[in-house]
Amino acid sequence: QVQLVESGGGLVQAGGSLRLSCAASTRIFSGNAMAWYRQAPGKQRELVASITGGSSTYADSVKGRFTISRDNAKSTVYLEMNGLKPEDTAVYYCNLRILGSDFWGRGTQVTVSS
Repeated sequence: QVQLVESGGGLVQAGGSLRLSCAASTRIFSGNAMAWYRQAPGKQRELVASITGGSSTYADSVKGRFTISRDNAKSTVYLEMNGLKPEDTAVYYCNLRILGSDFWGRGTQVTVSS
């Protein structure tokens, strides 16, 4: 069973920065899609950013502020978040897709105060 462990969440003031990390218990390859999702209270889980090989995509709401990256040798994906806004407050989840199967971490809380 693949396990994903997120870290790096916390409380930050608006305009601040955080870096999330997600370590997978299995080896990952460039072809494996990895992504960050988030879920705010009372809202559906939404895709924040994804990366497959050297290609990445972002939700419109985070473009220019967030950067997703990966280190396959460390089986880790990162989310660099700058210019944080109160509306970025949510639980952030890491996702890994292998051969059509999705694996999820337990999430890490990000809270942005105004």
